[in-house]
Amino acid sequence: MEERQISKAVIKRLPRYYRYLEELLNHGIERISSGELSSKMQVTASQIRQDLNNFGGFGQQGYGYNVKYLYDEIGKILGVDQTHPMIIIGGGNFGHALANYDFEKNGFVTKAIFDVRPELDQTFIRGIPVLMMDQLEDFITREPVEIAVLTLPKSQVAEVAQRLTRCGIKALWNFAHLDLDVPEDVVVENVHLVDSLMQLSYRISHSEEEQS
Repeated sequence: MEERQISKAVIKRLPRYYRYLEELLNHGIERISSGELSSKMQVTASQIRQDLNNFGGFGQQGYGYNVKYLYDEIGKILGVDQTHPMIIIGGGNFGHALANYDFEKNGFVTKAIFDVRPELDQTFIRGIPVLMMDQLEDFITREPVEIAVLTLPKSQVAEVAQRLTRCGIKALWNFAHLDLDVPEDVVVENVHLVDSLMQLSYRISHSEEEQS
């Protein structure tokens, strides 16, 4: 398939399609139309068809979509049919919570957690070893690591990001409230929780205005 530029809005919707299709599979549903999928996802049928046409369509007129086939194909597009080894930087409460989440079912395998507190050295979280930050570079040279998850204070994250990119890490999942300055070939997904809350606050405020 010819490489083409896909909008961020389409990419953002793909995991939702994948999640809803998984639910359909779990309920034994084998086939679904764009209209039926539309009613479940709160996205228009036209938008669904446009989104999927970016990757070849996958549907048949008069038949709809084969749920298992579409689920597998979107999984390939998202890359979750592959294994993505990752590490978590920061073993505090949030890092601990992420380590306990079952990312493995989607191919994201946490290999180690890094922290600076000596009392955590050689401990385990859900079977994942906690190592010290001075072991970071050595670990990355020995173990394949694709993604680094950053759950650090804002004051520390820029320096650690530089260490990671110097080691060849090409993908950062950043939970610190700071937009990172990294080389162009490094992919960063920023998750700013406060920004998300402020968006929620905006929607609450304007919902109240519309109702008043």
